[in-house]
Amino acid sequence: MNHKLLLAAILLPTVMLTGCETLGGQDGGEVVVEDRGTQADGSQITGGDGATATGARAGAAFEGHQLDNPQSILSSRVIYFEFDSASIRNEDRAAIQAHAEYLGKNGGATVALEGHTDERGSREYNIALGERRAKAVRQLLLFQGAVSSQLQTVSYGEESPAAIGHDEDAWQQNRRVEIIYKTR
Repeated sequence: MNHKLLLAAILLPTVMLTGCETLGGQDGGEVVVEDRGTQADGSQITGGDGATATGARAGAAFEGHQLDNPQSILSSRVIYFEFDSASIRNEDRAAIQAHAEYLGKNGGATVALEGHTDERGSREYNIALGERRAKAVRQLLLFQGAVSSQLQTVSYGEESPAAIGHDEDAWQQNRRVEIIYKTR
């Protein structure tokens, strides 16, 4: 009987939370909760017209390091590129700006900017292209508040693919710069 009670104690909050729906909150800002029932602590979720709560889930703020918050734009650490290009796409500029602001406010933080390419092109060409991509992200980070001593660039070319395959889907995932925090 004790096993059934323990199982119910574990599953009941999970089942009750499935009635909650969150909207927005991609940047760590407000999360809107619609009226769907009862929360895990037994309190009623109210405000079907848009009650708000700050944090990763309704009623609780994210308590870890801001770089670990999956709802923060700082969780976006991969910048993608078009074929044979080192130009930063408009949709990636906000993430780079957020990282630059973080680095500007945290002088001890350091990052490695790892440039990658897809498999097309010679090894030498891909190493150079990966380096141009890493340097493009570096330049934008510097322009927006980071300091040179916080940034290291390295190119892996085609040597460390994110996706294995010989099609456009795999190639697109491999054309990237990864922002790797060495110190926070």
